[in-house]
Formats: sequence, C-alpha cells, structure tokens
Amino acid sequence: MSGRVREAPGRQLALGSDAAQALFGINDENLRLLETELDVRISARDQKVFLEGEPEALDIAEKLIGDLGELASSGYAVDVAAIKTALRVAVEQPDESVRRFLQDTEIRTSKGRAIRPKGPNQKKYLEAIRKHDVVFAIGPAGTGKTFLAMAMAIEALNARLVSRIILARPAIEAGEKLGFLPGDMIEKVNPYLRPLYDALYSLVGFDRAGRLIDREQIEIAPLAFMRGRTLSEAFVILDEAQNTTPDQMKMFLTRLGMGSKAVLNGDVTQIDLGTSTRSGLVEASRILSGVDGIAQIKFDRRDVVRHELVKDIVRAYERHEQASTEDTKRDE
Repeated sequence: MSGRVREAPGRQLALGSDAAQALFGINDENLRLLETELDVRISARDQKVFLEGEPEALDIAEKLIGDLGELASSGYAVDVAAIKTALRVAVEQPDESVRRFLQDTEIRTSKGRAIRPKGPNQKKYLEAIRKHDVVFAIGPAGTGKTFLAMAMAIEALNARLVSRIILARPAIEAGEKLGFLPGDMIEKVNPYLRPLYDALYSLVGFDRAGRLIDREQIEIAPLAFMRGRTLSEAFVILDEAQNTTPDQMKMFLTRLGMGSKAVLNGDVTQIDLGTSTRSGLVEASRILSGVDGIAQIKFDRRDVVRHELVKDIVRAYERHEQASTEDTKRDE
C-alpha cells in the first residue's frame, strides 16, 4: 500500500487498485459499514479514500482501512464478516494488529475452508484450546463455543494430533419427558445430540461426516455412556456442560487418558437441572480455577454471532434477571 497523506480537517488515504477494489465491496458496502459503526464520513474516488469526523474516530478508521487494504492486496477476502471482526478488535483491543488477528488465528478444517474468530474472546478461546489440555468455555448461546471447538477438533484430527473425536452431551429433559419419545434409549437421546451433528455437518459435509462416524473416528454419545471408559488420544467436547451434576462432571474429567484434550462448553444462565441440584460446570469452574493446564474462557453478549436480535434478547434477559435480583434483595 502506498503512503498515507493527512489533510485537515479530514484525512486522505491512497490504496493500490487491487486493494481498493477488494476492500470497498459491492457498491462500497464495506465503506458504508465502517461509516455507520464509527460515525465518520467516508468517500472514495479511484483508489483514494477521504475521511471526515472526530479525531478519535478518524484514528480508528484510518488504521482499519490501512490494515484491511494491506490484507486485501495480499489476497485476503475482506467481506462484511471480516469488517465486523476488525471493528471489534480495533475498538476493544486498540493495541492489537487487525491484520495479524485476522491472518494468524484461522482454523483449517478441510481443503479450501478456513474458520476465523469473530472477536477477541473467540481468539482467546482458540489459543486456549491450542495451549491447554482442558478448556472451560462459559457464555450465552450463539457465541460459537460448540462450532469453534468442533472446528479445532477437525483440525486436530486432520493433522493426526488425535486419533478420534468424541462429542458428548447430557441428555437433560429441559421441560420435556424422555419417556414420551418413541424408540429405544439411543433413539430417545438422539434429538439432544442434534446440535453436535449440525456443527459437524456444517464443517465437513454430510458425506464425510458419515464416513468418519462409520470408521468410529467420530463418536457422538450421551454423557452417561462415558462412564468406565478411558479416553486416550482423543479430542473430547462436552456440550451443554451446565446440565451436568457435580458427580457427572467429575466422572467426565477423570476419563481423560494420554494424548487427550477436552473442551467443556456451557451457558450457566440456562441450567435445566432441578432447583436442588448443583451444576457440575459451575462447581468445576470454581474448584479448578488456577489449576495448571486448565483454561477458562468467559463469553458475553458482545460475542454472539447469530442473528443480531439474539444479542438484544440476551441483553433483555440480563436486565430482567438483574432487576429480579435487586427486587429480591430489597424484599429481604
């Protein structure tokens, strides 16, 4: 990218022709997104970008456009998702290089497919999985906990760092009764494992997933089926871990054998256990805090990557729960 020229009261940046075309997006949609999120005015002519706004916002916009322009010129696909991720990094971690963040943390799960973190906490999560043998990920629905853990598991399997992937989930009734479902025990619990299948199919496709399951390189099973086993050379994911009891959690954690890695995901605001039963995830995260080799990553509503309304829904419930807590304290 060529040098940058500042002119008061606005600023001007010059980009290479390839970088400009890749960065601006269709009908300059990427620039419009930056305008909206940073509250600056951006115009483009030929390969030049003109910026107007408050100095602090201009600093962020200039850095973002410069870094994204360099990425685009190197062939990186700068799309709306990349812009949104770059915005979060620039605002929440201003000392972090946006270019390094986007380039150095991608996961390769299959030929031509790359998965990238969409925010600082997702990056911390991926780094924690790479560096630690046991990782707890706690946060609301839609923050990518299960999907990213699955992507890391597929990457590890492809690189032959593990020989198999084991996906487990407690079969908690969540307001419905298993006894009313048709079929034997396997057929009854299968609907509870569906989110794990969905993530797997999304990452490797239906046909390859089927082959991996047939060869027993991937096993998807209720948590109860882990009892008595030793899980060696395996990447183990325990989903919906907030619905484990303390005994189940201890049982699961003590299954790990040599060469294994475990990721435990859960949302402690959606515990479906009875009111008299403690959550194994809540208890384990407290007991194991500070233990070497174990990492804990906390997600919040800013990390939600589902429909934009999901963030608003999570925020609304947080406000309601906070108000209820305050009312209870006053009544006491």
